[in-house]
Amino acid sequence: MVSGIAEPASPGSVLALIRSGEATTRNELAEHLGVARSTVVQRLGVLAEAGLVRVAGDAQSSGGRPASIFAFDEGAGLVVVGDLGQTGCHLAVCDLGARPLAELTASLQIERGPEVVLAWVQARFTELLSEVGRGWEDVLGVGIGLPGPVDFQTGRPVSPPAMPGWDGVDVPSMFADITAAPVLVDNDARIMAIGEHRQARRGDRHMIFVKIGSGIGAGLIAYGEVLRGERGAAGDIGHIVVDPEGSDVCRCGNVGCLDAVAGGWAIARRMGDLAPTPPDVVRLAREGHPEATGQVRRSGRLVGVAVADAVNLLNPTSVVIGGKLAEADEQVFAAVREVVYRHATPVASRHLEIVLTELGHMAGIIGAAHMVIDHVLEPDRVAELVERRSAGPVA
Repeated sequence: MVSGIAEPASPGSVLALIRSGEATTRNELAEHLGVARSTVVQRLGVLAEAGLVRVAGDAQSSGGRPASIFAFDEGAGLVVVGDLGQTGCHLAVCDLGARPLAELTASLQIERGPEVVLAWVQARFTELLSEVGRGWEDVLGVGIGLPGPVDFQTGRPVSPPAMPGWDGVDVPSMFADITAAPVLVDNDARIMAIGEHRQARRGDRHMIFVKIGSGIGAGLIAYGEVLRGERGAAGDIGHIVVDPEGSDVCRCGNVGCLDAVAGGWAIARRMGDLAPTPPDVVRLAREGHPEATGQVRRSGRLVGVAVADAVNLLNPTSVVIGGKLAEADEQVFAAVREVVYRHATPVASRHLEIVLTELGHMAGIIGAAHMVIDHVLEPDRVAELVERRSAGPVA
């Protein structure tokens, strides 16, 4: 539905209806908006001139001239997005349908700090844009996922335990020299949740996406919308204490946090020279190494304990499991699933679906793309976009 905007028949409200599929012909748009057909024709003309809509065909007709069907032109611009983890990253240029046109996966140490990391990311974005024959002038927005709490309104990380030197950094401002487009920053598990929900589980009103990787986190969907919390810490299950009597000190300073006993970095710490980094743990687990597989399966059981508490608290429709550790060994997912069903209350688990991610490593960049596209195409922002692409102000 189109709501929360000053002008109910603005170009933005027309575009929103077309994008959602609620109304795609002139008559349907006029009926939904409660305006004259001539007003819709004018708005469609403005959107078409800006390259945002196109005629996609004709509707079936029972007689007379068939009605034209209008569609959003997903090639009308680009977004550049990055899913940055603790030890690696996935970058992409996407169209306005969140489809990747060019991608790059690479090792990247987030602890090198924002100046080094973001300069490298910007350079790779420029290369990817060149690969598809486009430039920064075609970019409508930038989306970045980071492995820690983020204040979404400001784009600043908030006391991220695994990101030394990043606390309070104004990430969007660090792109000011390269683009005037909006830069949105969020937690990495949260953008994965957005991607999985929008692409694979749109019908789930309440969903928990659990990322089991170098660190452990969760993205929450409530009533079909992402839940961020007051300062971006919603879903930070990695710092639920699961072993209060243990000796594993977490990077947040507490003892016995899930992250400290079950995250990839914690497993690497225990395995020492055999697997000194989380990617080494994943590699050995995939090769069937006994100690590595034993460690990641133990991780799955511990994650299951924390997720069961989250299920009891939030009563979701589904729990989706992803992340490199979860994908390294099928028994990790089996362990999470078994423990959740055993510990969650019957009322919370009776109709609960627990599934592996359908998008895999693509969840983050697809989620970041949707996050940015939804922002730049909000109805009250479309008029500005149209005006930039036309000769004068929008009527």
